[in-house]
Amino acid sequence: MRRPRTAARAVAGLAVLATLAAGCGGGSGNGDNKIEIGNKGVDGVHNPSDVKGGELRILNADDVDSLDPARAYYAFVWNLSRFYNRTLVTFDPKPGADGQKLVADLATDTGKSSNGNKTWTYTLKDGVKFEDGTPITSKDIKYGVERVFAQDVINGGPTYLIDFLQDPKKPYPGPYKDKDPNKLGLKAVQTPDDKTIVFNLNKPLPDFPYLLQLPGSGPVPKARDTGAQYANHPVSSGPYKIASYVKDKQIKFVRNTNWDPKTDTVRKALPDTISFTAGLSAEDVDARIQAGDADVDAANVGVQIATQGKILKDKKLAAQADNPITGFTRYFAINNKVAPLDNIECRKAVIYGANMATLQQSRGGQYGGDIATQMFPPSLQGYKAYDPYAIKANKSGQVDKAKEALKACGQPNGFAMNIATQDTPKGVAAAEALQAGLKRVGINATLQKAAPAKYYADFVGSPKSVHEKKLGVMQAGWGPDFPTPFGFFSSIADPRKILPAGNSNYGEFDDPKAAAAIDKALTEASVEASFPEWQEVDKLAMDNASYLPFIVDKALMYANPRVTNLYVTGGYGQYDFVNMGVGGK
Repeated sequence: MRRPRTAARAVAGLAVLATLAAGCGGGSGNGDNKIEIGNKGVDGVHNPSDVKGGELRILNADDVDSLDPARAYYAFVWNLSRFYNRTLVTFDPKPGADGQKLVADLATDTGKSSNGNKTWTYTLKDGVKFEDGTPITSKDIKYGVERVFAQDVINGGPTYLIDFLQDPKKPYPGPYKDKDPNKLGLKAVQTPDDKTIVFNLNKPLPDFPYLLQLPGSGPVPKARDTGAQYANHPVSSGPYKIASYVKDKQIKFVRNTNWDPKTDTVRKALPDTISFTAGLSAEDVDARIQAGDADVDAANVGVQIATQGKILKDKKLAAQADNPITGFTRYFAINNKVAPLDNIECRKAVIYGANMATLQQSRGGQYGGDIATQMFPPSLQGYKAYDPYAIKANKSGQVDKAKEALKACGQPNGFAMNIATQDTPKGVAAAEALQAGLKRVGINATLQKAAPAKYYADFVGSPKSVHEKKLGVMQAGWGPDFPTPFGFFSSIADPRKILPAGNSNYGEFDDPKAAAAIDKALTEASVEASFPEWQEVDKLAMDNASYLPFIVDKALMYANPRVTNLYVTGGYGQYDFVNMGVGGK
């Protein structure tokens, strides 16, 4: 899952924050001055209410990547989209792990599977309508799914539906090149009547309902589709519709009078209006929310360092704050094809030489995240703790073991290598922390920086570029597109997804045992039954020393105290917008 590019927050003042953390977050001393983070929205609902009215004011530095459900990929946009885009199923509007579970939305249930999880059938509820009062039918769902296939016109969003619904012998080109007179020629999706839709997958997938909660699985009326321009005014199927959109400035949502609450057990639709304002500095976002002039930060990646300092010194502010695990793992990929890291013992030397304590500080200390020992994030379904390099017990690194590994890989005096990082304050700080740790064992690393806009696409996302630039170690962050192990590991640990462009398996981890475990996971009867296979994938990747995870990402978050129904959903690792209210104010 992608975060906005401004998710990389400034780190000026980390030393000050570390001092504050020691005094306020459970450090040494008698504890008289200890200030606890409230975390009322982490495991429960803060300020519950059903009071309607008022305007919910959402701010962000970045604009949305797209309001077109098929093109959106920013995490906060998926969160926002539930105001105007209903899907067959969606996340349960509950805090914590309960928010990872799926519930029926447009459909009457979460789906009926058959044919070994290759066929999934859904029935639509009665009375569901678009904003103009037109009934939503199964054909509107199918057409919305078909739009995802039109990658030459609509791109940027996730493409899982193509992976599992495409006919490899006769690829479907999307509705704009569809020769079917009704533009409904995707044979893998059948609509026997207006209430029934059947998905016939090309391979089994117990996780398939999670693909149907992605925004691109929502309904689109063919008559209102404007192709690449649809983002300017997507047709609402939810409780709010878009009244106006000024790019890079503001979106105004108003009530959709054709939304029937009797058909919707998910959304309370409390505010009368919702505004989304973009183009602000991150510091301005924090200041406005603290002053009471706005309600919540859309990005949900945590307040600025200066604001953290204020929160950690003020009991009232701290009581309103939350510090959840976001579901992202921050890590360094260690490339299997760049010498001398093509030798596993040299890769292990990097892991043993890293100083995890200073790496944690580079991300903001304890409030920026916990030290990681594996790729599998602990907030994800199926998590099983694994610490093959005894990182928890050796947070400053293991110099002796690093030197032993260097001897074993034929580099007793160390070696030179490159570390790739985004040219952002936090990115550089983490890379420098790794650089300093490795220098202790004789590994001399040079930082190779790239602009955030080009880093993943042109710098580390191309194996050819990685090999030419000799990028042995590459900094990255990864979160699940949906909260199952498949949604996390599929793109980063499947050897068959090492792509010439747009690659996410940066370390080129290519163990055939991992591929076999993934294939077995997809044949299991349920998501839960697949957990052992995904735990094995995590273990294989770590044992191969292809990854140096260093942070289980956390965010120190703060919202206006007037916001009601405030909680962090496990579905997105963010404050859930869907049922926020403002107490009628």
